[in-house]
Amino acid sequence: MLHRPRRLRQSSALRDMVAETRLHSSDFIAPLFLMEGQNKKEEIASMPGYYRYSLDLLKAEVQEFWDMGCLSALLFVKVEDDLKDNEGTEALNLDGLMQRGIRMIKEAVPEMCLMTDVALDPYSEFGHDGIVENGEVINDASVGFLCEMAISHAQAGADFVAPSDMMDGRIEAMRIALDVAGFTGIGIMAYSAKYASCFYGPFRDALDSAPVDIVDIPKDKKTYQMNPANAIEGVKEAKMDIAEGADMVMIKPALSYLDVIRQIKDVSEVPVTAYHVSGEYAMIKAAAEKGWLNEEEAMLEVLTSIKRAGADLIATYFVKDIIRLINSK
Repeated sequence: MLHRPRRLRQSSALRDMVAETRLHSSDFIAPLFLMEGQNKKEEIASMPGYYRYSLDLLKAEVQEFWDMGCLSALLFVKVEDDLKDNEGTEALNLDGLMQRGIRMIKEAVPEMCLMTDVALDPYSEFGHDGIVENGEVINDASVGFLCEMAISHAQAGADFVAPSDMMDGRIEAMRIALDVAGFTGIGIMAYSAKYASCFYGPFRDALDSAPVDIVDIPKDKKTYQMNPANAIEGVKEAKMDIAEGADMVMIKPALSYLDVIRQIKDVSEVPVTAYHVSGEYAMIKAAAEKGWLNEEEAMLEVLTSIKRAGADLIATYFVKDIIRLINSK
């Protein structure tokens, strides 16, 4: 035989030399969960090893991520029930939990690229990403509110806003609103292909943001999040967001949508990100706890596959573990 591909697999050195995909600490975005209180660190039951933090403890957590080589964080907040309403009023509070968290992180680690979640569900009494009227999540009024939320995050010091709502037209509206407000340097990472997935369950536990079960209120997010059966539609959404001014586009979840990541990467003029979501994290954790697979090997294989599919950046709850692993090699 003239061609023997196994020649390039004969040693660890050779395998590393010809590896087509490499993970680096700068590839990762660390999701951070913030809650009210002092000296609080609560493990999320459905996400073993991952925590919510009060502001005072989050400071050290952010510093640890930075010191490890993680250059970006994505901030989420758990809002107290008595502050929730249909319009998400608390989201615009300049002294709200999100705004205080942004200021604290930028004071603690100024160079960290701080991204912030822009959606109504943490603030909504109904757990939806937009305003609910007459039994439906209305689009245009929700977009107007999301623009105000993005401006409040920019005022607090965010580097990027990350609209995760999937309302139509919100990227262009948000870009214009930010520019008019004087925030031309604030980036937008659009959740462009966000699917109506069952893999978000643990995340909704973390933020208490699941849709409520009330008569005449939508029980799920299928009228705005995408049908898992559709890939072409995901490409369309990403191209629309890029045309509207998105600086990055995101696919969420990641592992079940590797084909969508690749298809969007092939047409994207901006960096492509992917969110390795809570359910995907929890599956590995649960199987490893049962002894059914090796957690470290599974984590490495999954995250490598997401990058191989075309993701330039990956948001994952394994940031600390994967950076320790790749730095040890």
